[in-house]
Amino acid sequence: MNTLSLKLSTWPKRQPLFFLIVAAAVWLGLYQLLLPMSEALVAQLPVERDGHLGGALQFFIYDTPKVLLLLTGVVFVMGLVNSYFTPERTRALLAGRSEGLANVMAASLGIVTPFCSCSAVPLFIGFVQAGVPLGVTFSFLISAPMVNEVALTLLFGLFGWKVALLYLGLGLSVAMVAGWTIGRLKMEAHLEDWVRDMPQQAANFEAVQESLAERLDAGFAAVRQIVGKVWPYILVGIAIGAGIHGYVPQDFMASFMGTEAWWSVPLAVLVGVPMYTNAAGVIPIVQALLAKGAALGTVLAFMMSVIALSLPEMVILRKVLKMRLIATFVGVVATGILLVGWVFNAVL
Repeated sequence: MNTLSLKLSTWPKRQPLFFLIVAAAVWLGLYQLLLPMSEALVAQLPVERDGHLGGALQFFIYDTPKVLLLLTGVVFVMGLVNSYFTPERTRALLAGRSEGLANVMAASLGIVTPFCSCSAVPLFIGFVQAGVPLGVTFSFLISAPMVNEVALTLLFGLFGWKVALLYLGLGLSVAMVAGWTIGRLKMEAHLEDWVRDMPQQAANFEAVQESLAERLDAGFAAVRQIVGKVWPYILVGIAIGAGIHGYVPQDFMASFMGTEAWWSVPLAVLVGVPMYTNAAGVIPIVQALLAKGAALGTVLAFMMSVIALSLPEMVILRKVLKMRLIATFVGVVATGILLVGWVFNAVL
């Protein structure tokens, strides 16, 4: 490694604040260049820009770097934020709190707490051992994957703050009400026996004072872990969205995903549940569906079902929950999502 590359690699640790300022400026500059660069590139291709293939290619060439750039930026920033909200600290904040306010708190913490389907079981066990009520635990487990920083940032970048704020409010409402409802049903007996028999543990954590340079390392680690894992889903989602954008007729989606078809919302939920993707992968599809005339409520219901009720997460949770509790969880959350879709199709 030569002297220049060594200095560049250690720059974030030596001058973390200056590095953040320069990195933000470079990120904004690249973001502004995406649209003209994609238009110029498509113009050089041997395709008709206004044709089906030209439209699909322009969508793919523009959205791929845009989504990846947005994702990298927000994951890095949230990596810094998440260094303050570790799973241990989250458990300590929720332990011993009564339902109601705790459901609101748990759903809100889900936004800033790192979570994926593979961590559902250890998080669930940790919450149970810390004495967090079952309904509060479910508010967190619903909110964390569905109303996460990736979803909100990509929605903001692709659709604007109104849609992002709408999704935030809807997602938090579903998480809070569903968790509270499950708590009222008193279904602790439907945890697996080995989970109920675990000894209670104090939800303690030690606050560690980290420097800005150390938090930058956490941001870089988050980018490597999250972006490195989800980029294939992003490419697949953008490719599907490009196909819809370029080849699906304008009125086709409106015919069965529009506001006139009452059955479009339950159909969207049924289609979304078995899909295995995440917010980064499904949002480009959502973008294309809306552009082709699909109703906002139907599309939001589809997106929520993909993220909050994914089949892989249900399979993972089966290790700690009996089937009756899983069925109740799916039923309560699906009901909330259906109501969201129908209400917004009716009023928008």
